[in-house]
Amino acid sequence: MEYVSLGKTRLVVSRTAFGSLPIQRVNDPAEAAAIVRAAYDAGINFFDTARSYTDSEEKLALGLAEFRKDVVIATKSAARTGADLRRDLETSLRNLGTDYIDLYQLHNPSFVPQPGEPDGLYDALSSFRKEGSVRYIGFSNHSRKLACDAIDSGLFDAIQYPFSYLADNGDIELMKIAADTETGFIAMKALAGGLISNIPAAFAWMRQFESVIPIWGIQRRFELDDFIELERNPIPLDDTLRKLIERDRKNLSGSFCRGCGYCLPCPANIPINNANRMSQLLRRSPTQQWMTKEWQELMGRVKNCTKCGLCAQRCPYGLKPYETMPAHLRDYRSFVRQYGEK
Repeated sequence: MEYVSLGKTRLVVSRTAFGSLPIQRVNDPAEAAAIVRAAYDAGINFFDTARSYTDSEEKLALGLAEFRKDVVIATKSAARTGADLRRDLETSLRNLGTDYIDLYQLHNPSFVPQPGEPDGLYDALSSFRKEGSVRYIGFSNHSRKLACDAIDSGLFDAIQYPFSYLADNGDIELMKIAADTETGFIAMKALAGGLISNIPAAFAWMRQFESVIPIWGIQRRFELDDFIELERNPIPLDDTLRKLIERDRKNLSGSFCRGCGYCLPCPANIPINNANRMSQLLRRSPTQQWMTKEWQELMGRVKNCTKCGLCAQRCPYGLKPYETMPAHLRDYRSFVRQYGEK
């Protein structure tokens, strides 16, 4: 297992990090804990989760209770006020069975919090660090502009941002800026939300960048075993893999929605940022939360799309959601028929 420093922090973490979002779908807590324990036994010491990932914090606690001091735990809060952030922190500490969080991240805020602002978010983060309940603070976001602003602010020890071999030049430049400023760079959606299926290619591509720490979402033991085997026997990024990656970039780049929401508002009131990645959400997070009566109505709005093109004009990644949302709607309706409310 290879280890690197997370930016200028004193955290030394495994270059293969464990993403805990998918273990929400593991129904048996003991099975989830066994997967987490197997990751630790293989040398993985960096585990990422969030308050919004239902019971994933508790499942991490079950697997890591004996080894808390030997691992780095990152979690996130989507709170938008300092008071709510404190409540979330207290809940996470309780769920994780610990008295400190190694890296506490703001979860996809629509702005970069500043010291002294009325929302109190950054001031709360600073107080947590002084108290010792948080060691380092981070900023997790789907928006390249906000991620760049967070780095430029110098207020955060690490950022978490979508980064895979579908990344464009702007994403790679953002990663380099983080490296130059010694801001830790954590790659979320390292498999592009499930669009990428060739694990060796994704792994080899990511290893080009020494400062990048990818979060690999793990739900099943065989998925973990794949990454462990690649750690033991890494494969080179050769011409064969480069050609495969280029083919995927050509075929998939226009489908990779990061969920940043810059496409909104929609004149037809379609929740584009989630509708355009619904297939991935259904497969990588608890299914039932997306199949309520409310979400069935929201997804049904996709058929009202007028193809006005406003979403494409606003998308900073050059996507055309009006072309790809119908496929997500078909997939969604199939899931509802099979698993949804009767």
